[in-house]
Amino acid sequence: MSRNRTLRVTTLAAAACLLAVTAAPAASATAPRPAGGTLILVGGGLKDVRIYQEIVARAGGAGRARIGVLTAASVPPSQDPGAADPATCSNSACNGAYYADLFKQYGAADAQWVPIDIEHVAAADSDAVVAQINAMTGFFFGGGDQYRYVTSLLHGAAHTDSQVLAAIRAKLAAGAVVAGSSAGAQIAAGPDMVTGGESYQALRDGSAPGYFDDATRLGHLPEGGFGFFGAGLIDTHTGTNGREGRALRLAADTGRDRVFALDEDTAVEVEHTGTRHETLRVLGTHGVSVLDLRRARTHAGPGGWSVENVRYSYLTDGDRYDPRTWQARPAADRRPLRPAGTTPVPANNDVFHSVDNPDGVPYSFSGTARALAATTAQRSATATTYESGPAFRVTFTRTGDTRAWTTDGRTAASLTQLEIAVAPLTP
Repeated sequence: MSRNRTLRVTTLAAAACLLAVTAAPAASATAPRPAGGTLILVGGGLKDVRIYQEIVARAGGAGRARIGVLTAASVPPSQDPGAADPATCSNSACNGAYYADLFKQYGAADAQWVPIDIEHVAAADSDAVVAQINAMTGFFFGGGDQYRYVTSLLHGAAHTDSQVLAAIRAKLAAGAVVAGSSAGAQIAAGPDMVTGGESYQALRDGSAPGYFDDATRLGHLPEGGFGFFGAGLIDTHTGTNGREGRALRLAADTGRDRVFALDEDTAVEVEHTGTRHETLRVLGTHGVSVLDLRRARTHAGPGGWSVENVRYSYLTDGDRYDPRTWQARPAADRRPLRPAGTTPVPANNDVFHSVDNPDGVPYSFSGTARALAATTAQRSATATTYESGPAFRVTFTRTGDTRAWTTDGRTAASLTQLEIAVAPLTP
């Protein structure tokens, strides 16, 4: 995680909070909220001012919101070679100060780093830190490695709530907002939280429970993360890192029937979390892929693994989704797209934007899907992996249920119910 930090208290000042935490004054009374709070889960690379402003608004609004910032997914200062330089540091203390300053910039009355990291796990059961949590009206979990949140807030292998996590869980249930980006979004997942992996290796080799030093190996934690989000699996950095393949394989391997794969600088906002009124809204610059595996069929043969009958939706800013009915509703500024273009879907030989391809293009998977939704030249399109041995082919097919929406009358801003199949490409 690297960024310009023009607004920041020094690392030493932030780190001093590890030794003494002063409980903030109680938040002023606000109007009663409906049952269940709000989750705002971001796919990483958070820059969109609207998302920061939405977090502040959900926490009580400008001048009233009090945001607790948790950055235990970052390394502690002792493991950061640049810890002494406020301009380049990237550790729990300076990242906490960075986000706290941002939330104040966007209107929060107060924002405080919550001084917990993997070298200070005892703080997660500290009465003083719990008091700090209870004075907050919203929370933000920063990025890094989601397993560090397991270590610091879930007592590691014991996988039990620390007092701090229990307090945040209670605040969420009572109506508070809990937001997170990258690892901070992943940790909101329930069972089978992803711990790492790349799409090609996931399709080729499958998944395994655990946390692995090999970044290409698809791992998952059966016990899950915090369990704040129960509507499906979560993945992040999807379009930039081509993670649709790993999300699909993990869901199939673990028997899960839905994945929400978030693009960078894009959030899924979950209102009335954990209640029967729970609904989702997309906010940000890119999109959220929804993979529906209810009718999926997998096969593992001599040539490799395959899956068919997956339904794919790509939802963008303002679109809504009801997890109970599995139905999407387009944003108010959208109108139905009636395919009129006659240009064939461009060839795509790197559907998962491989890290090994220097000429790769991000948002490759969703780009092919959107191009197919906008053309009359073909009903289906194929794309392949950059890697071979074996290569995999992804087939996108329009069905009678496929719908697309547009803002300009030519391109697909969002779409639903495209059929997806993945199979090894035989010579």
